[in-house]
Amino acid sequence: MTPPSPDPGWPIGFGATCLRAVLYILFIAALAQGVYWEALYLPEARFSERGFTELAQTGVLAVATLLLAHLRWRWRTLPEVTLLLFAFVASSLIREQDAHLDAHVFDGAWQLLVALIVLPTLFWMVRQRRRFLEQFAHLSNTFSFGFFAAGVLTTYVFSRLYGRADFWMAVLEEHYVRDFKSAAEEVVELLGYALILIAMIELLLLARRWRQASQTR
Repeated sequence: MTPPSPDPGWPIGFGATCLRAVLYILFIAALAQGVYWEALYLPEARFSERGFTELAQTGVLAVATLLLAHLRWRWRTLPEVTLLLFAFVASSLIREQDAHLDAHVFDGAWQLLVALIVLPTLFWMVRQRRRFLEQFAHLSNTFSFGFFAAGVLTTYVFSRLYGRADFWMAVLEEHYVRDFKSAAEEVVELLGYALILIAMIELLLLARRWRQASQTR
């Protein structure tokens, strides 16, 4: 589905904006509380593949992937844009399962799975680049794109730099333990993934308004 006009239009009411802000605050607070609970009460699984933080990352990415699949294949919303977003988020989800895939499938399985998603998608994007650019114009000035960009920067830029071992060694000196580095990096990653999920929720709500506007014309 292509929006009726390049202008996102159909502005969100102040009450609806406040409600969504409150819900997103509660969502982020719940994740933070889960990390706090993990640190206090799960010492054996703390920031491991079995801990709350890693499982929450998987859950958040899985929901975002499902939302994009719904938008792309059921609603046909901005099909090229949502296909590229789906490939990106699904690849992130697979990457988070690297330890399980290496242990239970074969070493390097996650790289192969990501390549099977990313390469055909990029090939399709090159062929449909004009349609992609046209569709991107409908998304670029929306809440959804802003949240998505913030999530990507948080997860793939800030968390990597903030989680560098040299930085934490300098801060903690002789008290350095790898758990500090892992906790810092994984929690920031979780925040970034949460922002990406919020972006997909916003895109779903935007697509719903587009559909309603199309039906009333």
